[in-house]
Amino acid sequence: MGVINVTPDSFSDGGVRFDPARAVEDGLRMMSEGADIIDVGGESTRPGADALDAEEELRRVVPVIEPLAAGGAIVSVDTYKAVVAREAVARGASIVNDVSGFLFDPDLPGVAAETGAAVVLMHNRGRSREMYREANYTDVADEVRRELEAAITRARAAGVRREAIIVDPGLGFAKRAEHSYEVLARLDVLRDLDRPILCGPSRKSFLTAAVGTKIPAEREWATAAAIAASVFFGAHIVRVHRVPEMVDVVKVADRIRAAAVDSPSA
Repeated sequence: MGVINVTPDSFSDGGVRFDPARAVEDGLRMMSEGADIIDVGGESTRPGADALDAEEELRRVVPVIEPLAAGGAIVSVDTYKAVVAREAVARGASIVNDVSGFLFDPDLPGVAAETGAAVVLMHNRGRSREMYREANYTDVADEVRRELEAAITRARAAGVRREAIIVDPGLGFAKRAEHSYEVLARLDVLRDLDRPILCGPSRKSFLTAAVGTKIPAEREWATAAAIAASVFFGAHIVRVHRVPEMVDVVKVADRIRAAAVDSPSA
């Protein structure tokens, strides 16, 4: 999953794709480089970010979603708003990637069910300005599993098909660095949910706990390690900013994981 942030304040790229034409060009290039899904977001959800109204979010994402979908991309819309999700799916998106796990907008589960879109339910606690106040855990991996199970229950109650659901442990969201590392290391606990797992460690600040202070664009080697670990521990989809390099990381990690499974001593 390649990331296209159509925002002026993206933590990862400083807003270089705020221009829709640049965003579309980069999304099409990501497809040619090996991205299977293009994730388009119009509102920054980094810690401390301000909320954006739905009208402005749509103004940003629709001119990017339409040509990408017309160009053959599987498009995911990164939104927690029902009105944005409905319009994005009508314009060609086929996945709704909700950072709230169906907690922020009570109308979103119904829209997902009605449109038939696939959904990514991400683990989170609290909105961007307050999420770290909620980063209190006794057993973070188990609590993430239980709260994602509750998100699946919310989705199913609204009529979302179980086979349309993907789960995301939400690395960096309402989690301090030590929490994100533990969740990643214990990603296998999410297998009990019997749903595909999406993991998105790319360029996130928790990586600096290991490699020291670096700007997001300088965290690619750290990202590569976290992407490899995601594959080893069971992720089915990885969300990345640099597609060609991470495609190579995934291919090698996949080979190693397959060799371990096929080994007579496994």
